[in-house]
Amino acid sequence: MIALIDCNNFFVSCERLFRPDLIGRPVIVLSNNDGCAVALSNEAKSIGLKRGMPFFRIREFCEANNVAVISGNHRLYGDISSRVMATLESMCSNPIEIYSIDEAFMTIDAGTSDIEDFGRYIVRHVRRHTGIPVSVGIAPTKTLAKIAAGFAKKHAGYRGACLIDSEEKRLKALELTDIRDTWGIGRRHSKRLTDRGITTARQLADLDEATIGRLFNSTGKRTWRELNGIPSIPVEKATPDKQTITSSRSFATELYDFEDLRKAVCTFTSIIARKLRRQNSAAEEITVYLCTNRFHQHDPQYFNTATLRLADPTDFTPELASAATEALRSIFRKGYGYKKAGVTIGRLRPRDRIQRNLFASVADDEKQRRLMETIDTINRNLSTRNRIHLASAGNGIDNLVRREHDSRLYTMRLSDIIEIHSAPSAETAAKKGN
Repeated sequence: MIALIDCNNFFVSCERLFRPDLIGRPVIVLSNNDGCAVALSNEAKSIGLKRGMPFFRIREFCEANNVAVISGNHRLYGDISSRVMATLESMCSNPIEIYSIDEAFMTIDAGTSDIEDFGRYIVRHVRRHTGIPVSVGIAPTKTLAKIAAGFAKKHAGYRGACLIDSEEKRLKALELTDIRDTWGIGRRHSKRLTDRGITTARQLADLDEATIGRLFNSTGKRTWRELNGIPSIPVEKATPDKQTITSSRSFATELYDFEDLRKAVCTFTSIIARKLRRQNSAAEEITVYLCTNRFHQHDPQYFNTATLRLADPTDFTPELASAATEALRSIFRKGYGYKKAGVTIGRLRPRDRIQRNLFASVADDEKQRRLMETIDTINRNLSTRNRIHLASAGNGIDNLVRREHDSRLYTMRLSDIIEIHSAPSAETAAKKGN
């Protein structure tokens, strides 16, 4: 059996860990640059707020309804996520598959006697060790486990864990699942299916294989088999390396100056390079894009992108930043106010299997590797995090983005550590009074 462990309202739950005053209160977490709501508490959903709503449109509503508004604190969420995943790994002899920052798949050991009780044990154990509430869905396939987790999250009667272990339960769950909420069925396919009168996962699962072959590619066929209880998507024993890595950001105000954009692009490139080294890969090409604010239709609009092929695959930050700057220079046009920029590296190769240029220096390559390794080690230290950076990146992009509702890095910065003040005892108070 396969279990999906899904953290409930994860970003909100992370904030509530350190701020009990938020419990029971409507809470929304905003996207980068305070653009829109990306996470909501159940209380926020109950008063009509929805994910994706632009914050400038709901600001007054939030103030009127005492909604707590928080700028996304992704460093904190990433740290809490790693604690949740480590807790899950300690509970299972099989490797878990970390599917996203707040979800993981687990293969339950065949000898587990009461699987449903084990699911509830996961809920209790994770809450006790991390403070994060989770829902668990257990089923023969990953797709059915996703559906089961959805029921566990919606209905308190499951006590955090829903098990689909019979044909009757499978058919009932599929009947109650909207086709638009079915994992593996994207927006385009769900529209095609609803146009054909297929509105539930049960109706999709009941189609014959020949019809599925006409409607879907291989991914859709796998989803159909999974809905019918046939395992077709394995639990990955290791997180696969990314084939592309992107870093981008919208700015608080439009940028007109090339130097400001260059600093942002070099910062994005540094972030990408760290991730690239973390998975022991090297990149063969880099892409930079720029765009103006599409919501300001009265202003001149411009979007462009440039891709450069590198002489040799590399993970060396200065080399990547130099290429990114060159690409930026080729597409930058004066007179436009740029609202967003981004960098993507592609054609990634395992670092130990790249073909070097005939004239490349092995000694220089070793020096670069040791330099980057040293800098990464220093920057990983909590007290010196990101202290060493490219001069071309300036002071980063913190001054270019809007974060009006920032929360603290409770678990990652000593100055932000939570403070506990105890009330003086009656005896102590009496002594002070004397």
